Amino acid sequence: MFSTVTLPEMNELWQETLSWQPSDEQQQQFQRLYELIIDGNKHLNLTRITEPLEFWEKHLWDSLRGIAPLLSPNRVGVIDELPLKSMQKVIDIGTGAGFPGLPVALALPKLTVTLLDGTRKKISFLENLVPQIGIKNAVPLIGRSEEIAYQPQHRQSYDLAFLRAVASASICAKYSLPLLKTGGLAILYRGNWTVEEEVDLQSVVEELGGAIAQVEAFTTPLSQSVRHCVYLRKDK
Repeated sequence: MFSTVTLPEMNELWQETLSWQPSDEQQQQFQRLYELIIDGNKHLNLTRITEPLEFWEKHLWDSLRGIAPLLSPNRVGVIDELPLKSMQKVIDIGTGAGFPGLPVALALPKLTVTLLDGTRKKISFLENLVPQIGIKNAVPLIGRSEEIAYQPQHRQSYDLAFLRAVASASICAKYSLPLLKTGGLAILYRGNWTVEEEVDLQSVVEELGGAIAQVEAFTTPLSQSVRHCVYLRKDK
Protein backbone atom coordinates (compact mmCIF):
# COMPACT_ATOMS: atom_id res chain seq x y z
CA MET A 1 0.00 0.00 0.00
CA PHE A 2 1.21 3.45 -0.86
CA SER A 3 1.41 6.30 1.62
CA THR A 4 -1.87 8.15 2.10
CA VAL A 5 -0.03 11.16 3.52
CA THR A 6 -0.55 14.21 1.34
CA LEU A 7 2.24 16.55 0.42
CA PRO A 8 1.55 20.22 1.19
CA GLU A 9 0.92 22.34 -1.90
CA MET A 10 2.89 25.36 -0.69
CA ASN A 11 1.90 27.44 -3.72
CA GLU A 12 2.42 30.76 -1.94
CA LEU A 13 5.86 29.74 -0.71
CA TRP A 14 6.85 28.40 -4.13
CA GLN A 15 5.83 31.73 -5.64
CA GLU A 16 7.46 33.83 -2.94
CA THR A 17 10.82 32.06 -3.05
CA LEU A 18 11.17 30.86 -6.67
CA SER A 19 8.62 33.02 -8.55
CA TRP A 20 7.14 29.74 -9.76
CA GLN A 21 4.58 27.19 -8.65
CA PRO A 22 3.63 23.74 -9.92
CA SER A 23 0.57 23.21 -12.05
CA ASP A 24 -2.15 20.90 -10.76
CA GLU A 25 -0.66 18.10 -12.85
CA GLN A 26 2.83 18.72 -11.53
CA GLN A 27 1.53 18.79 -7.96
CA GLN A 28 -0.10 15.39 -8.55
CA GLN A 29 3.20 14.09 -9.94
CA PHE A 30 5.06 15.40 -6.88
CA GLN A 31 2.54 13.57 -4.72
CA ARG A 32 3.00 10.35 -6.70
CA LEU A 33 6.77 10.72 -6.47
CA TYR A 34 6.50 11.09 -2.71
CA GLU A 35 4.31 7.98 -2.42
CA LEU A 36 6.66 5.87 -4.54
CA ILE A 37 9.75 7.03 -2.65
CA ILE A 38 8.14 6.25 0.71
CA ASP A 39 7.06 2.83 -0.53
CA GLY A 40 10.48 2.10 -2.04
CA ASN A 41 12.13 3.13 1.21
CA LYS A 42 10.71 0.00 2.83
CA HIS A 43 13.02 -2.12 0.68
CA LEU A 44 15.86 0.23 -0.26
CA ASN A 45 17.78 2.83 1.70
CA LEU A 46 16.61 5.74 -0.46
CA THR A 47 16.22 8.63 1.98
CA ARG A 48 15.91 9.49 5.66
CA ILE A 49 13.68 12.41 4.71
CA THR A 50 10.13 11.09 4.84
CA GLU A 51 7.93 13.62 6.65
CA PRO A 52 5.79 15.63 4.19
CA LEU A 53 7.06 19.13 5.04
CA GLU A 54 10.66 17.98 5.24
CA PHE A 55 10.32 16.09 1.94
CA TRP A 56 8.88 19.21 0.30
CA GLU A 57 11.71 21.44 1.51
CA LYS A 58 14.74 19.17 1.34
CA HIS A 59 13.89 17.20 -1.79
CA LEU A 60 11.49 19.22 -3.94
CA TRP A 61 12.23 22.86 -3.11
CA ASP A 62 15.96 22.33 -2.67
CA SER A 63 16.20 20.50 -5.99
CA LEU A 64 14.54 23.33 -7.88
CA ARG A 65 16.34 26.14 -6.03
CA GLY A 66 19.49 25.37 -8.02
CA ILE A 67 17.73 26.09 -11.32
CA ALA A 68 15.55 28.96 -10.06
CA PRO A 69 16.48 31.34 -12.92
CA LEU A 70 15.21 28.80 -15.45
CA LEU A 71 11.83 28.61 -13.72
CA SER A 72 11.08 32.32 -13.81
CA PRO A 73 12.15 35.06 -16.23
CA ASN A 74 12.11 37.49 -13.28
CA ARG A 75 15.10 35.90 -11.57
CA VAL A 76 18.69 36.67 -12.46
CA GLY A 77 21.66 34.34 -12.13
CA VAL A 78 24.69 32.96 -13.90
CA ILE A 79 22.52 30.13 -15.19
CA ASP A 80 20.82 32.69 -17.44
CA GLU A 81 23.90 32.51 -19.65
CA LEU A 82 22.36 29.27 -20.89
CA PRO A 83 19.02 30.19 -22.49
CA LEU A 84 16.38 27.58 -21.77
CA LYS A 85 15.39 27.41 -25.44
CA SER A 86 18.85 26.22 -26.42
CA MET A 87 19.19 23.72 -23.59
CA GLN A 88 18.42 20.10 -24.30
CA LYS A 89 20.42 17.68 -22.18
CA VAL A 90 21.13 17.68 -18.45
CA ILE A 91 22.62 15.00 -16.22
CA ASP A 92 22.13 14.29 -12.53
CA ILE A 93 25.37 12.64 -11.35
CA GLY A 94 24.91 10.33 -8.37
CA THR A 95 21.14 10.75 -8.53
CA GLY A 96 20.37 8.22 -5.78
CA ALA A 97 16.60 8.33 -5.29
CA GLY A 98 16.29 10.82 -8.16
CA PHE A 99 17.15 14.19 -6.63
CA PRO A 100 17.52 16.77 -7.97
CA GLY A 101 16.94 15.19 -11.38
CA LEU A 102 13.31 14.10 -11.05
CA PRO A 103 11.93 17.43 -9.74
CA VAL A 104 13.88 19.21 -12.51
CA ALA A 105 12.42 16.86 -15.13
CA LEU A 106 8.90 17.49 -13.80
CA ALA A 107 9.33 21.27 -13.67
CA LEU A 108 11.03 21.57 -17.08
CA PRO A 109 9.51 18.90 -19.34
CA LYS A 110 11.33 20.12 -22.47
CA LEU A 111 14.69 19.05 -21.05
CA THR A 112 16.03 15.50 -21.27
CA VAL A 113 17.35 14.52 -17.85
CA THR A 114 19.79 11.61 -17.48
CA LEU A 115 19.66 10.09 -13.99
CA LEU A 116 23.12 8.59 -13.45
CA ASP A 117 24.01 6.31 -10.56
CA GLY A 118 26.46 3.48 -10.01
CA THR A 119 24.07 1.42 -7.86
CA ARG A 120 22.03 -1.06 -9.89
CA LYS A 121 19.23 -1.34 -7.30
CA LYS A 122 18.62 2.41 -7.34
CA ILE A 123 18.59 2.59 -11.13
CA SER A 124 16.19 -0.37 -11.28
CA PHE A 125 13.96 1.46 -8.80
CA LEU A 126 14.01 4.60 -10.95
CA GLU A 127 13.32 2.59 -14.12
CA ASN A 128 10.09 1.40 -12.48
CA LEU A 129 9.23 4.76 -10.92
CA VAL A 130 9.59 7.03 -13.97
CA PRO A 131 6.76 5.52 -16.06
CA GLN A 132 4.48 5.26 -13.02
CA ILE A 133 4.64 9.02 -12.58
CA GLY A 134 4.31 9.67 -16.30
CA ILE A 135 7.71 11.32 -16.69
CA LYS A 136 8.74 11.09 -20.35
CA ASN A 137 11.93 13.15 -20.23
CA ALA A 138 13.97 11.30 -17.57
CA VAL A 139 16.34 8.47 -18.49
CA PRO A 140 17.88 6.34 -15.70
CA LEU A 141 21.43 5.19 -16.51
CA ILE A 142 23.64 2.77 -14.62
CA GLY A 143 27.27 3.87 -14.56
CA ARG A 144 29.92 6.16 -13.16
CA SER A 145 30.66 9.62 -14.50
CA GLU A 146 34.39 8.97 -14.84
CA GLU A 147 33.58 5.98 -17.08
CA ILE A 148 30.86 7.45 -19.29
CA ALA A 149 33.02 10.55 -19.83
CA TYR A 150 35.00 8.43 -22.31
CA GLN A 151 31.90 7.48 -24.29
CA PRO A 152 31.20 9.72 -27.32
CA GLN A 153 27.47 9.96 -26.61
CA HIS A 154 28.19 11.48 -23.18
CA ARG A 155 31.52 13.32 -23.35
CA GLN A 156 31.03 17.08 -23.75
CA SER A 157 27.34 16.46 -24.44
CA TYR A 158 25.45 18.14 -21.59
CA ASP A 159 24.27 21.70 -21.00
CA LEU A 160 23.88 21.24 -17.24
CA ALA A 161 25.15 18.78 -14.66
CA PHE A 162 23.80 18.44 -11.11
CA LEU A 163 25.71 17.00 -8.16
CA ARG A 164 23.98 16.84 -4.79
CA ALA A 165 25.53 15.17 -1.74
CA VAL A 166 27.98 13.27 -3.95
CA ALA A 167 31.55 14.06 -2.85
CA SER A 168 33.91 16.95 -2.16
CA ALA A 169 33.54 19.94 -4.46
CA SER A 170 36.85 19.18 -6.18
CA ILE A 171 35.79 15.60 -6.92
CA CYS A 172 32.44 16.89 -8.20
CA ALA A 173 34.31 19.13 -10.64
CA LYS A 174 36.29 16.16 -11.94
CA TYR A 175 33.09 14.15 -12.35
CA SER A 176 31.11 16.82 -14.15
CA LEU A 177 33.23 19.13 -16.31
CA PRO A 178 34.31 16.46 -18.86
CA LEU A 179 30.61 15.78 -19.55
CA LEU A 180 29.72 19.43 -20.26
CA LYS A 181 29.63 21.26 -23.55
CA THR A 182 31.76 24.40 -23.77
CA GLY A 183 29.74 27.05 -21.92
CA GLY A 184 27.85 24.43 -19.92
CA LEU A 185 27.33 24.66 -16.17
CA ALA A 186 27.77 22.21 -13.31
CA ILE A 187 25.63 22.98 -10.26
CA LEU A 188 27.00 21.71 -6.96
CA TYR A 189 24.37 21.58 -4.22
CA ARG A 190 26.21 22.17 -0.94
CA GLY A 191 25.41 22.85 2.69
CA ASN A 192 28.14 24.91 4.34
CA TRP A 193 30.77 26.49 2.12
CA THR A 194 34.19 27.76 3.19
CA VAL A 195 36.94 29.90 1.73
CA GLU A 196 39.28 26.91 1.96
CA GLU A 197 36.93 24.78 -0.14
CA GLU A 198 36.72 27.52 -2.74
CA VAL A 199 40.52 27.87 -2.95
CA ASP A 200 40.94 24.10 -3.38
CA LEU A 201 38.19 24.00 -5.97
CA GLN A 202 39.56 26.92 -8.00
CA SER A 203 42.80 25.18 -8.97
CA VAL A 204 41.06 21.92 -9.88
CA VAL A 205 38.45 23.68 -12.02
CA GLU A 206 41.10 25.66 -13.90
CA GLU A 207 43.02 22.47 -14.70
CA LEU A 208 39.82 21.05 -16.19
CA GLY A 209 39.26 24.05 -18.42
CA GLY A 210 36.61 25.70 -16.29
CA ALA A 211 35.95 28.45 -13.79
CA ILE A 212 33.87 29.08 -10.69
CA ALA A 213 31.10 31.20 -12.19
CA GLN A 214 29.14 31.93 -9.00
CA VAL A 215 28.67 30.83 -5.40
CA GLU A 216 25.16 31.59 -4.21
CA ALA A 217 24.16 31.39 -0.54
CA PHE A 218 20.54 31.12 0.57
CA THR A 219 18.39 29.87 3.43
CA THR A 220 15.70 27.23 3.11
CA PRO A 221 12.14 28.53 3.59
CA LEU A 222 10.97 26.30 6.45
CA SER A 223 13.97 25.23 8.54
CA GLN A 224 16.04 28.33 7.71
CA SER A 225 19.06 26.15 6.98
CA VAL A 226 21.99 27.73 5.16
CA ARG A 227 22.65 26.22 1.75
CA HIS A 228 24.89 27.05 -1.20
CA CYS A 229 24.83 26.44 -4.91
CA VAL A 230 28.23 26.50 -6.57
CA TYR A 231 28.09 27.06 -10.33
CA LEU A 232 31.06 25.86 -12.41
CA ARG A 233 31.33 26.94 -16.03
CA LYS A 234 33.11 24.86 -18.69
CA ASP A 235 35.18 27.36 -20.67
CA LYS A 236 37.22 25.13 -22.96
